Amino acid sequence: MKIVVTGPLGHIGSQLIREIPCIFPDALVVLLDDLSTKRYCSLFQLPATGNYRFFEADILKADLAGFFREADVVIHLAAITDAAGSFELKDHVERTNFEGTERVARACVQTGSRLIFISTTSIYGTQSEVVDEDCPVTDLKPQSPYAESKLKAERLLEALGQQHGLQFITCRFGTIFGVSPGMRFHTAVNKFCWQAVMGNPITVWRTALHQLRPYLDLTDAVAALGFIIKTNLFDGRIYNVVTANSSVKSIVDIIAKQVPDLVIEYVDSQIMNQLSYTVANERFKGMGFEFKGSLEEGITSTIQLIKGVRRW
Repeated sequence: MKIVVTGPLGHIGSQLIREIPCIFPDALVVLLDDLSTKRYCSLFQLPATGNYRFFEADILKADLAGFFREADVVIHLAAITDAAGSFELKDHVERTNFEGTERVARACVQTGSRLIFISTTSIYGTQSEVVDEDCPVTDLKPQSPYAESKLKAERLLEALGQQHGLQFITCRFGTIFGVSPGMRFHTAVNKFCWQAVMGNPITVWRTALHQLRPYLDLTDAVAALGFIIKTNLFDGRIYNVVTANSSVKSIVDIIAKQVPDLVIEYVDSQIMNQLSYTVANERFKGMGFEFKGSLEEGITSTIQLIKGVRRW
């Protein structure tokens, strides 16, 4: 088996590439990354049992069909994922997240490779209490250029599936939390953990404290990708991949158990007009997948990691 991973050095990818040899022991794992984030350390100490090939490659310029030739699966993780920061990089986000995905998808069509596309639950912006994959278009209200680019890419893949036979699946991931070699700290849970341990105020969007949002444990994310490949779940459908829906207050309360002197500071954000909603994950669970992650365990492991820094 040949598995290609784009963007393998990021929060999800850096852990995924360490788990693939356990899930698929005989797989050739081809890693494509442009190194724009400088996270070279994500490539250090990869499992000796893994059969890896790393290439410094930009999905906007590379000969993707050449890399994808004879690939069974392409896991497309390469993207700009900082929603709040995407307002200042709108054109760059559009090129990377949409045009890059189009190049990846068309190369998959050309080579016959199956595609796993990672989208986001950030495309929802609804007044409904619970939202699922069959929600009306009116419930799809992306609040950032990042989320807009992902929704646009979803629609492109649907068209390529219908018109050119692209075999794919779209996974709308909740906000990732949990420890990995390439983890970042711009998303809610990780950022809060860092701020709390470092003795800084937790910065919470002014309207967000009691709003529910979807979160995804990194262990569940990696397991979900393995499950999709094992079950050949390339049916062209959309699946919400979410461990838990939680409010910011609940997350802060978990952190406060370990960092009791934390302080909350309310800040304004351009992403503030979404209402509280729960993202349903029944469709993916209905395919036989079991979510096993835990916000409390993920937060605990992240805090313990950061506390190690504080001891220096």
